[in-house]
Amino acid sequence: MPMTMAEKILARSAGRSTTIAGEIVEAAVNVAMSHENAGMVLHHFKTIGASRVWDPERIVIVFDHRIPAESERTATTHKTIREFVRAQGIRNFYDINVGICHQVLPEHGHSRPGELLVGTDSHTTTHGAFGCFGTGIGATEMACVWATGKLWLRVPETIRIEVTGQFPAFVSAKDLVLYVIGKLGADGADYKAVEYAGPTIDAMTIASRMVLSNLSMEMGAKVAFVEPDEKTVRYVRERTDVPFEPIFPDRDAKYVQTLKVDVSTLRPQIACPHAVDNVKPIDEVGEVKVNQALLGSCTNGRLEDLQVAASILRGRKVHPETRMLVIPASWAIYEEAMKAGLLFDLIGAGAVICNPGCGPCLGVHQGILAPGERCISSTNRNFQGRMGSPEAEVYLGSPAVVAASAVAGRIIDPEKL
Repeated sequence: MPMTMAEKILARSAGRSTTIAGEIVEAAVNVAMSHENAGMVLHHFKTIGASRVWDPERIVIVFDHRIPAESERTATTHKTIREFVRAQGIRNFYDINVGICHQVLPEHGHSRPGELLVGTDSHTTTHGAFGCFGTGIGATEMACVWATGKLWLRVPETIRIEVTGQFPAFVSAKDLVLYVIGKLGADGADYKAVEYAGPTIDAMTIASRMVLSNLSMEMGAKVAFVEPDEKTVRYVRERTDVPFEPIFPDRDAKYVQTLKVDVSTLRPQIACPHAVDNVKPIDEVGEVKVNQALLGSCTNGRLEDLQVAASILRGRKVHPETRMLVIPASWAIYEEAMKAGLLFDLIGAGAVICNPGCGPCLGVHQGILAPGERCISSTNRNFQGRMGSPEAEVYLGSPAVVAASAVAGRIIDPEKL
């Protein structure tokens, strides 16, 4: 029976030869990731009477959302988790000096093709870029995973998105996925798997593929795959000795929908307040003054994002009425950008470089917005109140648009700068 990637991976995880969409399976988890919300997981873990995790080698905990601790409450949570990690012998623990969970896991070889990776963060879909079933779950579910190593999952239907064409200048994976979200809507892929395919996807860097999988959650996707190729396998094998076996969709697999996209004429896309699917080509956005430009996050805080921003900002200055914040996705990326001189270019233009982490994306520190302010951001959400005041507005765009807009003081097509 022909199967999609989602059907095949869940069949393997459940110890079965086949599955079909709609079935509920008991799947064995390969990797279980949490960030600071491991404190909530720990509470539920104790509530159900568990005392030891099922496998400390398969649990990964990353501090990234509130680092360094911005309050006594967060500091206390951090302390509790550190004590738990030591007591349980969890070696895959990454403290405040490593980076954002969805960048740290791939960098350290935890995102492996063909495996089931669950995380207590909605953007765990990011890891589908490596051909693994990466999906977000709740704290109570994770507590049960910590205790048993297993999870009930419904096998999702799959949408296939086939992409062709060459990106125009200053148009990137971020514009593609915003365009797709605008077409399908915020609920267009609710509890569905997505498979990205086609020559344009094949030509993408690993970092660009991660953008697609990361943001697919914003159209409801349960998981968002890029079929693993030689590029994927090489990246993962350079970072882990753990054996893995890639899984591929059957040629005659059944899809609930197929969307074809040619990026040859795609314009920069902007998600306007207050919904990620409120997407317009940049030419239709109008005159929007911005008080803050944010480059970073688990969506667009990688080296290629800093490179395109530096290429635009080099020799220019951030607008005097606009603040620009740059937050690399990990300390490894921070170090690479420093060695390449990119941070010098960004600082020289007037940008403020923050430590790797989630920062203002979740609206608790490092650049939240005041009432009436607007931000152009490379992050993944623009909900009302997401970045501070509910009277502020967040617009989402690519790193190129963020950098160009920081210079212009308004949302602008980089080509017009």
